[in-house]
Amino acid sequence: MDTVKQSNCNCYRGRFAPTPSGPLHFGSIITALGSYLDAKSKKGTWLVRIDDIDQSRNKLDADKIILDQLEQLGLIWDEPIVYQSQRIDLYTIAFKKLEKLKCIFSCDCPRKEIKGIIYPGTCRNKIHALNSNQSIRIKTNNTPISIFDRLQGYYSQSIDSEIGDFIIKRADGYFAYHLVAAVDDGEQNITHIVRGFDLLDSTPRQIFLQKKLKYKTPAYLHLPIAIDIKGKKISKTDKVTKFVASNPKRSLVNALIFLGQSPPPGITGSDIKTILDWAIDNWSIELLPSKSKIHYSPYLK
Repeated sequence: MDTVKQSNCNCYRGRFAPTPSGPLHFGSIITALGSYLDAKSKKGTWLVRIDDIDQSRNKLDADKIILDQLEQLGLIWDEPIVYQSQRIDLYTIAFKKLEKLKCIFSCDCPRKEIKGIIYPGTCRNKIHALNSNQSIRIKTNNTPISIFDRLQGYYSQSIDSEIGDFIIKRADGYFAYHLVAAVDDGEQNITHIVRGFDLLDSTPRQIFLQKKLKYKTPAYLHLPIAIDIKGKKISKTDKVTKFVASNPKRSLVNALIFLGQSPPPGITGSDIKTILDWAIDNWSIELLPSKSKIHYSPYLK
């Protein structure tokens, strides 16, 4: 078993990395607030990174809307904003390192034939040069990657048998999420990652790449995700956007309640700074619900 040594650096560096496919919704506010409070309660640095590598998903001015929403919520970043679309050189360097390690290969398997299944290794042993018009996958193995999530506890995954060789560069030329996330977190010296439970099963793949690229592994904490009464993950809607814009204090307090932090009654009568100061001083991982999903309807309307 491959035991992962996670960063225990006292110089806490956390991040929030939204995709600019639309405005913040309640689920992303939970993640933003949780990551912010975890950093600030440890007198750490909190960064915002715009994950805009996939240009096909980006919406016009969504990044500006997101940053404006964060400011309304009082969640102010400590260093200049980083955009993935401006870091292609870094991903290219990492890609070439993996190429030198001879651990990546071109794959021409039709997506519709392998979507939703464990990649069977069809193209792994073909002898040919990397083809820029095909997906590029990384060769995995079955050495279990195990972490201890700060909220969810022990988690382990054998990538080869549970996921298979996964894509690090898509056939359309975009670098894939797992590679860019590993590079960004490594290059920004991120020590702690707080994000949604839906990304927990991605963590071993990112750790696998961190190890290949000689980056340190951050400490992870995966928060429960908010779902509606039909069990669907809360998504980006105009209604939520307007709610955040007109009621940022209630948005914060609702997120605190969702996160089990029990803000005092009447705190919505205070200003944003007072709410956040209370939340930072009283932030407790022990109070966080360790469930993967929680039904949500606004606690304060």
